[in-house]
Amino acid sequence: MKYFLRFFSVLMHPLFMPLLGVGIYFSVTPKFVPQSFMYAKLFAVSILTIVVPVLFYFLLESVKLVSSVHLREVKERRIPLLVQVGLILLIIRIIINGYEFPELYIFFLGILITAATSFILIMLNFKTSLHMVGVSGVLCFVIALSMIYNANYLVIIGLLILGLGFTAASRLELKAHTMTELLVGLFVGGIPQFLMFYFYKM
Repeated sequence: MKYFLRFFSVLMHPLFMPLLGVGIYFSVTPKFVPQSFMYAKLFAVSILTIVVPVLFYFLLESVKLVSSVHLREVKERRIPLLVQVGLILLIIRIIINGYEFPELYIFFLGILITAATSFILIMLNFKTSLHMVGVSGVLCFVIALSMIYNANYLVIIGLLILGLGFTAASRLELKAHTMTELLVGLFVGGIPQFLMFYFYKM
């Protein structure tokens, strides 16, 4: 069971969550999206949310600003979160068009608010769980999509809830976070998605 939970900690890594949200969106949206166009967007998002942060981590490690990939110390998370805010802004300005994909645009605006909130908490010396932030954000995004499209996405929602539970258990098993940090991560990741979609529907 321990190794299974550790696997979930890697599988549901926060770097993968924006790409997961985009992938789910393209798989469920009733809008017609050419495959080549969809793959181009997925590729661009994966570069800016996974490849660039990983390369930047190695840069930080080489100059001794981080000690491990887990970023256990609060101060080690400041620069990566600030970089994430910049990359999300870049995605919103260049990759995701608010006219073509308003739902995805709102999704990334929610991620931007989440990343900025996480950064503020870090500056206040509070280490929220970024794993919970990522999974809860995607979960609430899918719930919001189901309401907007008036569609049944219970299978996806159920799988994400399971993923959320296993992720929380894995973080506790690894002693990476306290229960408080997990709960704060849950709300920091999820609430902005609901708020942004509320304003989108107005």
